[in-house]
Amino acid sequence: MDKVAQIRQFVEDKKDLIIDTSMKVWEAAELGFQETKSADAIIAALKAEGFEVTTGLGGIPTAFKGVFGSGHPAVGILGEYDALPSLSQKPGCTHHDELVTGGNGHGCGHNALGAGSLGAVIAVKEYMEKNGLKGTIEYYGCPGEETGSGKMFMAREGCFDHLDAAFTWHPGNANSVWGISSLANVCIFFKFKGKTAHAAAAPHLGRSALDACEIMSVGTNYLREHMLPEERVHYAYTDVGGPAPNVVQDHACVFYYMRSPRVSQVLALCERVKDIARGAALITGTELEIQISDGLCDYQPNTVLSKALSDAFLATGAPEFDDADRALAAQFRKGYSDDEVEASLKRLSPQYTPEQIDTYRTAPLVEEVAPFVKTDYVQPGSTDVGDVSYACPTAQLNAACYANGTPGHSWQVTAQCGSSIAHKGLLAAAKAMALASVNVMEDPETLQAARAEFNKLAGGKYICPVPDDVVPLL
Repeated sequence: MDKVAQIRQFVEDKKDLIIDTSMKVWEAAELGFQETKSADAIIAALKAEGFEVTTGLGGIPTAFKGVFGSGHPAVGILGEYDALPSLSQKPGCTHHDELVTGGNGHGCGHNALGAGSLGAVIAVKEYMEKNGLKGTIEYYGCPGEETGSGKMFMAREGCFDHLDAAFTWHPGNANSVWGISSLANVCIFFKFKGKTAHAAAAPHLGRSALDACEIMSVGTNYLREHMLPEERVHYAYTDVGGPAPNVVQDHACVFYYMRSPRVSQVLALCERVKDIARGAALITGTELEIQISDGLCDYQPNTVLSKALSDAFLATGAPEFDDADRALAAQFRKGYSDDEVEASLKRLSPQYTPEQIDTYRTAPLVEEVAPFVKTDYVQPGSTDVGDVSYACPTAQLNAACYANGTPGHSWQVTAQCGSSIAHKGLLAAAKAMALASVNVMEDPETLQAARAEFNKLAGGKYICPVPDDVVPLL
C-alpha cells in the first residue's frame, strides 16, 4: 500500500471517533474561552490514541496540546472548537429552527475544524509507528478564535516557536489551499469617565462621557479618508451611560476593532485612533482609560508549505459526497439569494477556472480540489492563525463542508456542520493535512526552504500585537 493509500486508510479507520468528536463539540456549542466540554472531548480522544496532553497553554484553561514522538522534525496541526452566540439550529434542518432558543451554535464550523485536525494527527501518528518515521506530531487546541485571539496568547508564550511547520484548515464552500493573506487586528475598549448633572437644570456642571464617545466616532470617521485602502475601523457601544436623557452620562465605553494588512501597520493605526480618543477626552473634560483586549497578526501563507499542502490535497482528494449530501445541499441552496451565491462564488476565484465557477453557480457543492494559487489579495477579515504564521512556517486549506451560497456565521452553517456534508469535508481535510505532514517530515529540504521563506517574510520572530500585560478576557 502506497503512502497516500495508507493515510487515507488511517483516517477511514478512525472516522467514527473523529465524527463522534465533531458532534460532541457541535452539541456543546461553547463560546470562546468557555469551551470546557469541547476541549475535554478532544483531549479524551487524544489520550485514547496515545498522545501526551498538556493543558493551560497561554494562561487559558481551555488551551492545550497533544504530543506524540520527540525531537525534529516537529509538525503542529491547529484545531479550534469555539461556537458563536445566537446561532443555535437543529442539525441538517433546512429552515430556521433553533435547537436551543437563543442558544449558541457552530455557525463557523469549528466543531468540524477541531475534529478534522484531530483526525490528521491520529493518522500521522499511525504512519509514524508503522513506518518508523522519527519526529514529533502535535495537536494544538486553540480556543477563542471568534473572540479573544487565543492563538495570540499561545504564540506570545512561545508555544509554536519550535515547530518546523504548522498546518490548519477551515470549513468552507471550496477545496483549496489559502494563497492570500488576512488583516492584522487590534481590539480596544475606550472607556470615558465624566461627571453627572441634571441635563436641564445644571448641564454646565456635567461632563458627558457619552459625548466623548460620539466625538471620538466623528474624529475617527474623518480619519478614514487618510487610511490605507485595505484598513478597517469599526466599533460598537458597550456602555452608553444609562437610559435617562435628562442625566448627563458620567460613564460610557466604545469598543473598537482596527485592521491593517500588516501587524506593523495596525499598530501605527492604533496610535492614531488613540490620539483621537485622547482629543475627545480633552474636548469633553472627561477621563479616558484605554484597555486593549486582544489582537492578532496578519496571516502570511508560507508558499513552500502551501504548495506541499496543495499537492497533498490533490493526492488525497475532495470530500466524497453522495446523492443524499447533494440533495441536502440543494435544499439549502434554494434558500439563498443570487447575491449570496455570487459572494460565495467570488471566494472560489482565482483557484478555480471561470468554467468551473460557472458550473458551481448552479451546483450545490464544490467537489473538486483546486491547485494552489498565490495572490496579492488581502481578505478583509482576520484570523489568529496569523499569529502562528509569524511564529513558524504555516499553511492552511479550506474544505467544502456546506452548500454554495451559504453565508458565513449563519444558522445554515450550524445546520450543515452538524450533518454528513461536514463529516465528509472534515475527513477530506484530515487526509490532506496528514499526508502533507508526513511528506514534509520526510523531506528536510522542503522544511529548510519553508524556514528560509518564513525568515524573509515574517522576520523569523514573533511580533505580538498587544503589550505583555494584556491577559485573556476569560
